[in-house]
Amino acid sequence: MTAADFFDALWTHYAIVTPQASAIHKLFESEGERVVNDHVAFRTFNIAGYGLDSANRILNELGYCVFESYVFPKKYLRANAFMVPDDLQAPKIFFSELQIESLSLQARAIILDMTENLHADLVLTDLFGTYPFKRPTYEQYKALADESEYAAWLLTMGYQANHFTVNINGFERFRSMENVIDLLRKNGFSLNEAGGLIKGTPNDLLIQASTTADQVFFEFADGEILKIPGCFYEFAHRFKDKAGDLFMGFVPSNANTIFESTNRQAQ
Repeated sequence: MTAADFFDALWTHYAIVTPQASAIHKLFESEGERVVNDHVAFRTFNIAGYGLDSANRILNELGYCVFESYVFPKKYLRANAFMVPDDLQAPKIFFSELQIESLSLQARAIILDMTENLHADLVLTDLFGTYPFKRPTYEQYKALADESEYAAWLLTMGYQANHFTVNINGFERFRSMENVIDLLRKNGFSLNEAGGLIKGTPNDLLIQASTTADQVFFEFADGEILKIPGCFYEFAHRFKDKAGDLFMGFVPSNANTIFESTNRQAQ
């Protein structure tokens, strides 16, 4: 599989699960802009065969290598950022994992129960929308979400890109994040306000914004069918450093609030 095939397959699934993304993509195109993907993001648990080591292995198959690592202590997460060496135009990949040993005994028990049937290791095609877990009951979901919204999202949404990211650096008309936000609000899209509508400052060399997740139906193990947070769309504007090089990494404080686009209260 080529990287181009990989991202095409990802977008096909993501656009179905995330109708707002298709609508926003078409909105920018109707305004004469060419939409370029800055990065995609995935989530996982640090369980055998499915943690960041496995993510490293499968993304290496596409020519991607880790170039930075991050930790998010308050959310019990760590993450790797991937890029294709010597190809700054290729979309980046942000892959995070939940450190389940940092959660309460109850939360750990729920996750281990729901993942006990996982036998094979994570493979590249799993990222196109695979749901490999046992389904939680609604009460299990609520208990988990109260402690870790990230864990509850992953346990219900499974393996897929939780967001694509519009790179606004190449825009002709909407050249600032403020312009992008104004257009989105004018067209009725709900935005993540955690930490402010705009995450970061030009001094950080990266500013970001995101929508709140679309709502999707999920059938719980007890038969309840309810709406839960699905996936969202992000927007990134990168700046040059003192050497004149465009910043390619991520800013942990920004990412910390971007994660909250899939929180229940963000809806």
